[in-house]
Amino acid sequence: MIEEPYRWVEAIANRREYIETQLAPGSPIAALNYRDGILLVTVGHARQKLFEIYDRIALGAIGHPGDIERLRMAAIELASTEGFTRSAADVSLRRLAFYSLSPLLKTAFEQVYGAPYLARMIFAEVGPEPEADLFLRVEYDGAIAAEAGLTSPGFCAISGTTRATEAMEELLRRDHDPKATLHGAMKVALDAWSVGAMPIAEDAASDLPSHPALLDFRVEKLRGATLEACVLERNVTTAIRYRALTANELATLSA
Repeated sequence: MIEEPYRWVEAIANRREYIETQLAPGSPIAALNYRDGILLVTVGHARQKLFEIYDRIALGAIGHPGDIERLRMAAIELASTEGFTRSAADVSLRRLAFYSLSPLLKTAFEQVYGAPYLARMIFAEVGPEPEADLFLRVEYDGAIAAEAGLTSPGFCAISGTTRATEAMEELLRRDHDPKATLHGAMKVALDAWSVGAMPIAEDAASDLPSHPALLDFRVEKLRGATLEACVLERNVTTAIRYRALTANELATLSA
């Protein structure tokens, strides 16, 4: 009677440790709003990490490519079904995350005889004004980070470790400006990515690296990787707000 619940708790703890180990090498993703919309930025190699989900919603994810694709398709199907049966205006990130994806991830994580999702996701939904933008960080166990929930500060970040994510959010909290141009937002997002990607010991001092140190690290990393970014445009007449930035735009913005 006592042993079985203990075994389940132990299995959950082991599963969590295994997933965290698998996600640790993941390249960080920074998302923040600016004057004309929302920007998502990451650095990778060949695999795409930023996706369109619906008209006003974008997704970024780190983890196993197969699991990310399954979750992406599930999110698209849920949003498309909601938009078809009701209307496009009824599709919201809150409903998608809290009532559909979160239960799905929680169930998969707690069924210890099945495979969990090896993925950590960041969602962004652009609103008519910066104050209405929404950012959510959805974990592999279905948890949605409280600080990126209903009282969104205008930015969000994910990385392979908790320490790196905290460092990214500290930099974004310090440097983020919702009235900045796309160029200014890109500069802050790249700094946030650099902080998240730099090796930081768990017991290291909390002081953020200097901007020159971040720039040197980023230049070195970009020699063998590719910058990826997308925007959710606020002031456009089309229903679809998602747009992937081109190579020429990225070269100009990251110069």
